Amino acid sequence: MPLGTLDRTPPPFFKQGPSALSKLVVFSAVALFLMVADLRFRVAAPLRTAMAAVLYPAQWAVLQPVELAGGAATYFTSLHAAQKSESEALQRLSVQAERSLQLEQITLENQRLRELLAMRERIGVQATGAQVLYDAADPFSRKIVIDRGQTHGIEPGSPVVDESGVLGQVTRVYPLVSEVTLLIDRDQAIPVLNTRTGVRSVAYGEPSATGDGLELRYTLSSADIAEGDLLSTSGVDGVYPAGLPVARVTRVERQAESSFARIRCEPLARVQAALHVLVLASTSAQLPPSPLAATADTPRPARTNRPGVRSNAP
Repeated sequence: MPLGTLDRTPPPFFKQGPSALSKLVVFSAVALFLMVADLRFRVAAPLRTAMAAVLYPAQWAVLQPVELAGGAATYFTSLHAAQKSESEALQRLSVQAERSLQLEQITLENQRLRELLAMRERIGVQATGAQVLYDAADPFSRKIVIDRGQTHGIEPGSPVVDESGVLGQVTRVYPLVSEVTLLIDRDQAIPVLNTRTGVRSVAYGEPSATGDGLELRYTLSSADIAEGDLLSTSGVDGVYPAGLPVARVTRVERQAESSFARIRCEPLARVQAALHVLVLASTSAQLPPSPLAATADTPRPARTNRPGVRSNAP
């Protein structure tokens, strides 16, 4: 290549241009102009709107993880609060249910106590209120224990009633408690009177697996007695006051081969659910003395040996 065609000046190492200060001044002036123009004439509003529309999907995609995290935190917080509220509601509900049961029990107890007070006024006999503590431990007898004893003036043989009728009789007395044998015990008997016919009889306790009750024994098959008859105390035994409700006849079985009818009765007193009872004073002191007892207490005349008279006395 000819030497005359070569450029003898070397190329600059850095390409020369406007200085940095010049660029700063120019760009600052342009920025100031654009700000003033946008403030006055809103020239950048369409551009800003277009850029917002273009960048919205990217912004939405970037914000989704943050919203999901916030939503999950809110969900678990709400779930915990809901579970806590449910637990508190169930606890309040259980407390209210317990109070409701206590209220029903107290209402029933008050009703029975009012009926017991009405029974006490109707009987007109001295009575002592008592509460049933527990059933006797003997499984072959029907007995209960009350919280009144010798220190409270309870005597053996005293009749015991509840608000519905005769419950039993005091058979054993301790200093602070007493044992009451219920009417349904197999060793218990009570003279009764049929309020419809006026016929007296004796009711015996008849415990059974199908249901404890009473039985009228030695009643002729031809006797006038029917289901539904009310039996009350006759008062002839000197223990139970007359007129106390005892039982109601539930079944009458008459058999041709037997002269006696089998009569089952249901006691009116709550023999299985008594809570408060009345212990009545025995009426034996109000009865006149028995003629046989008076004859036995009368002293015999002295024996005399007269001449010619033979004494047969021992």
